[in-house]
Amino acid sequence: MNLNDKTIVKEYFNTAGFERWKRIYGDGEVNKVQKDIREGHQQTIETVLEWLKADGDLTGLSFCDAGCGVGSLSIPLAQMGAQVFASDISEKMVTEAQATAEKILADTSNLSFTVSDLENLTGKYHTVICLDVLIHYPDWDMEQMVKHLASLAESRLIVSFAPKTFLLSILKKIGEFFPGPSKTTRAYQHKEADMIKILSDNGLTIKRTGMTSTSFYYSRILEAVRT
Repeated sequence: MNLNDKTIVKEYFNTAGFERWKRIYGDGEVNKVQKDIREGHQQTIETVLEWLKADGDLTGLSFCDAGCGVGSLSIPLAQMGAQVFASDISEKMVTEAQATAEKILADTSNLSFTVSDLENLTGKYHTVICLDVLIHYPDWDMEQMVKHLASLAESRLIVSFAPKTFLLSILKKIGEFFPGPSKTTRAYQHKEADMIKILSDNGLTIKRTGMTSTSFYYSRILEAVRT
């Protein structure tokens, strides 16, 4: 990965970005734009959880939540009986996620957190999930990340990303894509066709797709499985 991009993201989510996204992912008072992004992100998580529930009992299945943030997905997965290995590039995010899990879960033995960027994740998991992370990285870095995540996934990889369409590209150019003075990191969009090709080249076939679209939040969700 481009060291500059990774350094920017890491520093951002350990400083001003942490406070901003902690508010967005939490349940406290936020402004209109942040509330819209919060609701959009939650819709993406709920879509993924609905897919997983539809496939049956998750008890004992291993999940890697790559870029777990404050645990918005990891904790529900643990509640559903999955064995969850969650990571984030931000130490502050991981610390917050751990504290939240300890408050909510009576038993955290099936949930572990670690500080790591995507490229340094190791192991094999039934399902690897990476939500709302790829927006921080350009195409070349994104491709390498998805390839690596695919190598960790024994059965399934679920990713979400900001789709690159003509309309959303225009919105981004005029500052309506994640607007506001607190915006610090770059926001990269990716072509769905490129994402599907990367997944296909790594032995994965699209099973389900979803799209979350609010006023300020756009996320395409792809579930790819091994056949």
